[in-house]
Amino acid sequence: MQRLALLIVSSLILGGLAVAQEAPFVAPPLPQNLDQVGKNIQRTMTLLATSTPEKRNKVRILFYGQSVTAGPWTYALAEDIKKAYPNADLLIENRAIGGYEAPSLIQTADYDLYPFYPDLLIFHVWGGVKTGEQEEIIRRVRQRTTAEIMIWTTHFRWPKDAARDASWDDPAVQAITASDEERVALYRAIAPKYGIEIAEVREALRQYLKDNNLYPKDTLADSVHPNKLGNFLLQSLVRPYLRYDPKFSQDPWKDLVKEIPATDPRVERKANGSLKLTFEGNRIDLIAAHAEGARGTARVLIDGKAPSQFPELYYHCRPTAAPHVWWPAVNKIGFEKAPLLEKWTLKITECDPEKNLLKYTVSGSVTGPDGEGDQSQRFVSNSGRVVIEPGKFGVCGALKYKKLPLPDDYLVTWETRPLFVDTYQAPETPDKSREYPTTLAQGLSNGTHTVEIIPNGDGPVPVAAFRAYRPPLAVDAPK
Repeated sequence: MQRLALLIVSSLILGGLAVAQEAPFVAPPLPQNLDQVGKNIQRTMTLLATSTPEKRNKVRILFYGQSVTAGPWTYALAEDIKKAYPNADLLIENRAIGGYEAPSLIQTADYDLYPFYPDLLIFHVWGGVKTGEQEEIIRRVRQRTTAEIMIWTTHFRWPKDAARDASWDDPAVQAITASDEERVALYRAIAPKYGIEIAEVREALRQYLKDNNLYPKDTLADSVHPNKLGNFLLQSLVRPYLRYDPKFSQDPWKDLVKEIPATDPRVERKANGSLKLTFEGNRIDLIAAHAEGARGTARVLIDGKAPSQFPELYYHCRPTAAPHVWWPAVNKIGFEKAPLLEKWTLKITECDPEKNLLKYTVSGSVTGPDGEGDQSQRFVSNSGRVVIEPGKFGVCGALKYKKLPLPDDYLVTWETRPLFVDTYQAPETPDKSREYPTTLAQGLSNGTHTVEIIPNGDGPVPVAAFRAYRPPLAVDAPK
């Protein structure tokens, strides 16, 4: 390993932009098919590459998966993107949850993934290959958002007790390798079906190990998590796929997100200044026009109703963590009756982790006391605004894992949040290089809708455009 520890200069290649940076290890070669990589994430890359000091495009990127996706390499990669595209107005978040395989992550995605509605999702997770959750997460992303997706093929794990130079024929090595190869095969099989960009980490890493006389264990801090070399390699092997190429066809993405200027003939304008647009999709944003002076408000109608009348435009956000760990106390919280915007508190009244016993009460800041529950049974609060299915709690598991008691002051809290506004407040627009969008409604059925903006007469409401988002797949009923 020491012979790799000399500093060399590698190139950060993103959209043709090369930025010299110091690398602490021998850099892997670029993909042989470099002219083909990035094909399936060109909407995102176009937004990044066409940002200028005069027009800074907003771009949202989400990392999602398990602890490896929460590792240092993803934050280093995020910095690479920021350096390569300094003019983009970037929001990059990492909401990965350590230890959460696909059967768990498919539940927390309702908190973390679909409400965030990224332009680009960078994704990898273990589990759920045979049971279908791996593919179902991808399907739901394509049904509920317009996000482009990049998956990186799994790096090499190594059995905890296996020697560094253990044979690939060792049964323990074979078992862990077969599991990873099965997942990678699934990724490659479903990629064309869903238009996924595959960052081929695994095969490039296999060649890198061979060329440098290394073993998988040389890249790992334990049996699965990368060490410094492993993080460097993941960052370096994924980075070239974030590539802009105007030669790629725009057909796969050009109709997913459409911007309709306020002056477009499709926008009906009435004498009172109200605007009405018929659009296709499940989300509609309003882009404020740059203007001086005071700003007014406007009433928002979707299909003739206030957006707050659509239950599907609310969601429960991720609750606080289970005791002593970082995973959520409850993996999924739903509702049966129309929610309200409020804060919720769940108080545990009885807990015995050895017996897997947990009882609790739930109270809302608006609803008030809303019932008692038992984690072994389906809970529907008195108002119907909170639903928790059996097996969704992580509290007892956390206490057993950490071998610690439940803290005396422990509470689970979360909020019911909106994916809408009933009243649009025209924002200040101090930076003319930036756009100022407001999501009027997100999470509608993916179809034909109308949006109306009706000024309240308390000041001007400058509108530059509407932006409609239409996911590429039809939506199944939520599961």
